[in-house]
Amino acid sequence: MNPIYPVYIVSKNRADSRLTAKSFERMKMPYYIAVEPQDYDDYYAATDKKYGTVLVSPFSNHGDGPGRARNWCWDHSIKLGAKRHWVLDDNISDFYRLNNNLRIRVESGAIFKSAEDFVDRFTNVPISGFQYRFFIAPDSKYPPYVKNTRIYSTLLIENTCPYRWRGRYNEDTDLCLRILKDGYCTLQTNIFLQGKMSTKKMKGGNTDELYKDGTLKKSQMLVDMHPDIVKLTKKFNRWHHHVNYKIFKQIPKRHEQYKYNNKINNYTMSFKKNES
Repeated sequence: MNPIYPVYIVSKNRADSRLTAKSFERMKMPYYIAVEPQDYDDYYAATDKKYGTVLVSPFSNHGDGPGRARNWCWDHSIKLGAKRHWVLDDNISDFYRLNNNLRIRVESGAIFKSAEDFVDRFTNVPISGFQYRFFIAPDSKYPPYVKNTRIYSTLLIENTCPYRWRGRYNEDTDLCLRILKDGYCTLQTNIFLQGKMSTKKMKGGNTDELYKDGTLKKSQMLVDMHPDIVKLTKKFNRWHHHVNYKIFKQIPKRHEQYKYNNKINNYTMSFKKNES
């Protein structure tokens, strides 16, 4: 069971690692990976063509961050006639389902299909996605999803969303904030998780271009874009941004034709104990 909406990975100079792509190939899940022209040969040689399709963007080494490539993938999905599309970072090693306080690695695209069906119930949720695994402690309780917060790294975006990616840093937070300020909702799942590597931990990507000067410029740009709800703060000897999401009170609106039922649908998922 796989998602019905196209899935894109934006990647640069990481043909040797391809963490997200390898996860999808293990899960037997079709995906597109958007790369820059100078990287095409390496990615093409490394990609399992049964599941992955390498797309070449019309630009390279522009220094503006991943937003331009994400907008290009967005346009590609519209040409395919899709209602929504997934766009992911390239440094996600695994995906998980949270069940009975266990973070269980999934081996198919079922969680993506389930997340699609869930968000398609609503008329005002243009952006949704998965929580990070490291933010979910196995000895704590969490709601199945959180509304009106930021969505990072794994995003399901409605193609009619009135805003596009912009900015060199924190473009995911900026996109979510513009959506929320206009009265739309975002939904972040806690039951479906992503095992993302830390932003600066892996070589390649936009690390050298964007983070060589530390985190001050990154945080300050978001403050400049949204001074009404974002503040600059310093923690653990690093600059951070703090966003006040508590002001957003809107709720998801259900499609009138959608009818709830009490049947449990596990989307073919079943727990298998690892005996290795």
